[in-house]
Parts: sequence; C-alpha cells; structure tokens
Amino acid sequence: MAMNLEVRGISFRYGSITALDGVDLTVDAGEIVSIVGPNGSGKTTLLKCIDNILRPKSGVALIMGNDINKLSLKEISKTIGYVPQTSVRTIFPFTVFDLVLMGRKPYISWEVSKRDRRIVAETLDFLGISELAMRYVSELSGGEQQKVLLARALAQEPRVLLMDEPTSNLDIKHQLEVLSITKQMVKEKSLAVVMAIHDLNLACRFSDRIAMLKRGKLFAVGTPEEVLTEANIKEVYEVEVKVFKDDGRGYPYIVPLSAA
Repeated sequence: MAMNLEVRGISFRYGSITALDGVDLTVDAGEIVSIVGPNGSGKTTLLKCIDNILRPKSGVALIMGNDINKLSLKEISKTIGYVPQTSVRTIFPFTVFDLVLMGRKPYISWEVSKRDRRIVAETLDFLGISELAMRYVSELSGGEQQKVLLARALAQEPRVLLMDEPTSNLDIKHQLEVLSITKQMVKEKSLAVVMAIHDLNLACRFSDRIAMLKRGKLFAVGTPEEVLTEANIKEVYEVEVKVFKDDGRGYPYIVPLSAA
C-alpha cells in the first residue's frame, strides 16, 4: 500500500508553550487515522503543521514523498484538502455549486473549464447533495454545510485529506452520515485521511488506526483496540471507562464511568 503522508519529528511552540513535541506519523492511501486526545493536546496544531498553515519549529511533513516546505501553495492545494471544524460563514450569497467550485482554484488559470464544472457536479453527486447545488450556503443546516466543506476539499482532487473535528455541532444522524461518506470516499479514491476527533466511539468505528496525543507528544498509535484501552484512556484523559470488546460490531465500545 502506498504511503501518502509521513510526519517526521514535528515540534511546534506557541510562545513558551510546547504544543507538539517530536510527533512521528505515517498514513497510507485508503486509510483513516484519527488523532485523539484531550483539549490542548495538539490535534488541530498537528493538522495545521501538516498543511503548512503553521511552520513547525522542527520536523517535516512529507506528502507523496515530497517535503511540503519545498512545494508551492498551488502544489500543496492540489495535494492536500483541508476541512475545518468551523461552519461556513460567507459575506456574499454563494451557492453550494460556487463554493465547491472554489476547490478547483489551484487548477483554474484564467476561466472555469468544462472539466472543473464536471468535477464539481460529480463530487456533489458522489456525496449525495446534488439537490443542494443552487441553494445558498447560508440557508443550509450544519450537517449540510459540513458535507459542502467536504465536497469543496474533495473537488481539489487531493491525495491527503485533513479533517478537523468534522462531527462537531452535528446531531447523531449527520455525524454518522458525514463519517460514512468519508470512509466510502477514502476507499474508492485511495485517499489518506487524518482526522482530529473528540468522540472516541466514532473514532473506534470509522478509523483504521488511532494516534493518541498527550500534551503534544504521541502517547500511542495503533488499531482502535490497541490504543483505546481502559489504561490508556485513564492515563491520557484522567477518566475511568469501561471498554467493551468487539461483540460483532467490528469495533470496541467505550462507556465513561467517572473522572479518575
């Protein structure tokens, strides 16, 4: 299996505060790796360092074997899609089609081509939101907006997709829809996905591997069964939990009991 992303020893500081401390991580094509950890553990900072939004103090992110620091902004945009955790806020009344078309910006030299429009239409169809194409983004629900942000990133035709809390502020139905769609497109399009997520049960269900951060350091990495153990969760989150093993679901299930 091809490796789309490699993180080597990334460290980052906000002033005197160490946010990341020598993090190593690899993500293969067709794989979802979830980044978990308490608030302030460095999840979002890691995504921003991978996407070159933040410059690490040390270390490097390699995309398809290429040092991201040596790529142009256009090359980065063609390779990495970023789905932020915030909802869509637009001053101008953009339609869904127009907003997703912005994902084609790295490929547009002078005017929008037929191929650009076709890719947008195919992306909307793939995500099951074609009927929203002419709706204004400001009129959509939170779940619909999250799918539109996903569509915009997918329209970039990236090899690596970074998702920052993609289920935040969504109800249970839309959480499952967004993550199910993500898992489907990862397999069909051989994307490498790094997803920062709070919900450990969703991480168990939809991730191939889990990377657990504690105070900016990589505490554990492996399958959900290997990483999300009662001992690890107690150590990192300071919470007592009961982890129920796979009973036919295909993934473990975590029940919080009390603060440790």
